[in-house]
Amino acid sequence: MARWRRVHSGIALATLVGVAAGYGAAVYYSTPFDLAAAAAPKIPPAPASVAAVTPVQLTPPPSPPIPVVTPRVQSVSSFVDVTGNAASVNAVKLIARVEGYLEQLHYQDGQFVKKGDLLFTIQQDQYKDQLQQSQAQVLAAQAALVYAKTEVVRYTALLKKDAATQIEVDKWVYQRAAAEAQLLGAQASVALAKLNLGYTEVRAPFDGIVGKHLIDPGNVVGGGGQQTALAEITQLDPIYVVANLSEQDVLKVRQNLGQHRLTLADLHKVPVDVALSDETGFPHQGTIEYVAPAIDPATGTLLVRGILSNPNYTLLPGFFVKMRLPMGRVDRSALLVPDRALQEDQGGRYLLIVNKDSVVEQRYVQLGQLDGALRVITSGLKPDDRVVVGELWRASPGTKVTPQLTTIDATSAGAKP
Repeated sequence: MARWRRVHSGIALATLVGVAAGYGAAVYYSTPFDLAAAAAPKIPPAPASVAAVTPVQLTPPPSPPIPVVTPRVQSVSSFVDVTGNAASVNAVKLIARVEGYLEQLHYQDGQFVKKGDLLFTIQQDQYKDQLQQSQAQVLAAQAALVYAKTEVVRYTALLKKDAATQIEVDKWVYQRAAAEAQLLGAQASVALAKLNLGYTEVRAPFDGIVGKHLIDPGNVVGGGGQQTALAEITQLDPIYVVANLSEQDVLKVRQNLGQHRLTLADLHKVPVDVALSDETGFPHQGTIEYVAPAIDPATGTLLVRGILSNPNYTLLPGFFVKMRLPMGRVDRSALLVPDRALQEDQGGRYLLIVNKDSVVEQRYVQLGQLDGALRVITSGLKPDDRVVVGELWRASPGTKVTPQLTTIDATSAGAKP
C-alpha cells in the first residue's frame, strides 16, 4: 500500500511540471518581444519641478576699433630724391720720379696731411753731386764767355789799326757765341739737377689723407725707368656726390630749368642737398657741378655730379648718400599721409579708407615724393577721407569697424608694418 502511494505521488508531480512548461511555452510564443525596448536604458521620468530650457540669443561681436587719420594739407616744394655715392675730387698716386733707395717714410698710414708736407725721402747723394757738377760747369762757361768777349773787343780794336786780320776777329766772335751756348747748357744742367734733387723728396700735392705706404724704406724705387707708386693721397674737401638720374627724373630737371629760364650751362645754380644714410634731413648743401651730355643707353640713366664743402671730413669717398634736387615748384594744397599706411598688391599701391558707413574700402592711389615719414598722394585721395594707419591686419576691405580718429603727428613716427 505504501509503495503504491509513492508511485502515485511521482506521477502527479511529473504531470504538474509538464502542465507548467506547456503553459509557459504558450505564453512565450503568443506574446511579441521588442529587443530594442529591452536593450534601451531605463530613463526615469523628469521631476515635475524642473522647468523647460530657454534657447540663448547670440549677439554679434562689436566692430574692432581702428585708428584713422585725415590727410594733412600743406604746401610742399617739389624735388627729386636719388641715391648715390660720395667720390673724391682728387685721388693721386705718389710716384717715385727718380731712381734710388727709399730712405725714409715721414707719415703714418692714414694720416691727414697738408699741401707740401714731406712724405718720402729717396737717396739724395748722387743728385747733390750732379747739382754741384752742373754748377761748376756754369762757372767754367761763364769764365769762357768773359774771356771770349774780351778777345772780341781787343781784336776789333787791333783790326782798326791794321794790327789784326778780319779772320782773327771772326774767330773770337765765334768763340764768344760758343761760350754763351755753353753757359746756357750748363745753366740747364743745374736746373735739371735741382729738379732731380727735388724729386728725391715726395711731398703732398694737396690737403688730404694718405693711404697705406706701398714700398718699405730700403727698397730701390724708380729703377729701370719704371715709375714706382709709393702711396695714394685722396682729397676730401671739397668732395663729389655722384648719382644716376632716371629718364623721368631727367625730364623733371629739364622742365625745372625751362621754368626758371636756365640752360645746362647754368647747372651750377641748381642746389643739391645731401645726407648720409644715418642722418635725419639733408644737413649738407652743395651745387650741381656736372651733368653727362647723354643718357647711358645701357642703363637709361644720366650721370649727375654735385660738389660740396667737407671741412670736417664727414663724407668719405664711397659713402652711400641720399641726394635731393629741389625743383622750385610749390604745391600749396598737397595731401600727405603716413608712408607706413600704404600697402601694395598686383594692382599697385593702395590705402585702406573707412567710408561714411564705417566700412573699410581699398583705394588705389598715385604717389608723390616722400617728405620725412609722410608721403604725398597726388591722386585717389580726398581731404576728408579717413585713412587707416594702424591695426591693418584687422581692417580688411568690407569689414565694418569703429574708426578712432587720431593725429598724423602721433602716427607718422611708427615703422611701416
